[in-house]
Amino acid sequence: MTSEASAITPAFPMSLAERAALQRRTLRILVVGQVVGAAALGAAITVGGFVVEDIVGVSTPWVGISTAAVTAGSGVMAQVLSRVMRRRGRRIGMQLGYGLAAVGGVVACLGVQGSVLPVFLVGLLLYGAGSATNLLARYAATDLAEPEQRGRAMGRILFASTFGAVFGPTLVVPAEHLGVALFGLNLYAGPWLFSSFFFACAAVNVAVRLRPDPLLVSAAEHGASIGERPIRLRESARAIAASPAARLALGAMVTAQAVMVGVMAMTPIDMKAHDHEAVSSLVVSVHIAGMFAFSPLVGRYADRRGRMAALRAGALVLLAACGLSALSSNSVPLMFVAMFALGVGWTLALIGGSSLLIEHVPWEHRVPVQGTADLTTAVCGGLASVVYGVVMNWAGFTALALGSAVLTLPVLLGVLLQRRTFASTDAVT
Repeated sequence: MTSEASAITPAFPMSLAERAALQRRTLRILVVGQVVGAAALGAAITVGGFVVEDIVGVSTPWVGISTAAVTAGSGVMAQVLSRVMRRRGRRIGMQLGYGLAAVGGVVACLGVQGSVLPVFLVGLLLYGAGSATNLLARYAATDLAEPEQRGRAMGRILFASTFGAVFGPTLVVPAEHLGVALFGLNLYAGPWLFSSFFFACAAVNVAVRLRPDPLLVSAAEHGASIGERPIRLRESARAIAASPAARLALGAMVTAQAVMVGVMAMTPIDMKAHDHEAVSSLVVSVHIAGMFAFSPLVGRYADRRGRMAALRAGALVLLAACGLSALSSNSVPLMFVAMFALGVGWTLALIGGSSLLIEHVPWEHRVPVQGTADLTTAVCGGLASVVYGVVMNWAGFTALALGSAVLTLPVLLGVLLQRRTFASTDAVT
């Protein structure tokens, strides 16, 4: 173990009370970073498409490139940051992630101010590190959690995102006006600059307060070393492939991400085509509530009923959500129900899959596997947003929703077939 690790790691063996107290403190610190980071992401990403239109033109078909850039940055940075965490611990990795996001916000602001699209997109790639860090925080929450409380810990972290995701967009207009009034910036430049400030605060939070580092403590408890040769992407993929449970977990998370991103991205377009554009923002809010607001209950469910039960429930809820979406083009109330269910199904798959994944790979592979899983999920989600757009233009929203329902069937089938096999290992150490 590195000298830094030994300097900030408490004495062992730790009592159960000391470990529980350290876990509670770690969760409080992570929650603060999660709220601030989610607010920064929500505030700035809201105006991303407007920036592209402002630079290229209102009729541009590339309005979604800003979201794609953040998604790509998030996927790549998840892999990079997981490698840093594997060598240096959660604190250094999260500090780097939030710091890169802060730099990315400044670069994006310069791109907006100068109306230079390539500079703006480079900033968004770096900005994606903030999203990656927020996602990796759910794994950091499990480093010191007892096996029967891992889902609950993840749920608490995801729940914290609710506040940032909901209130972040409300900061857009004030940030725009403050940027103009205080710094003479273009209208859409202000949100990126103020988001950089939020990410800088998140970086300071973990840099100062996340001591001792939960991953270093966990490593000491397992007799493992931090700072050894980094595990490569290929080795992480092999670790996942070696376990049927890990394969199923990753498949469930990838499917849930692709279905959620694809259907949600096309829903406002379908609503506009059916003269429901005025309520599309409310539908998005309800969807976000489904994704995050009930995550503590989902975490408890995954802990009490098992990871496989959570995956099964997630597949069934996604299946129902897609079916309802196919019938909802002319019914706004049905669309609200469908989008809420889509968010809940995604949460069930994410928490159940993430917990199952880390419990079925060797401890020394857990951190790089986490980055590999988030990279794969982000890439598939980004591809889905492109493919779904093509399918939407070719076959319509109803066919798209029904096709998404079909995508959930392999996950449901895999859970049902392997339930007996994994029953004895569903809650491992």
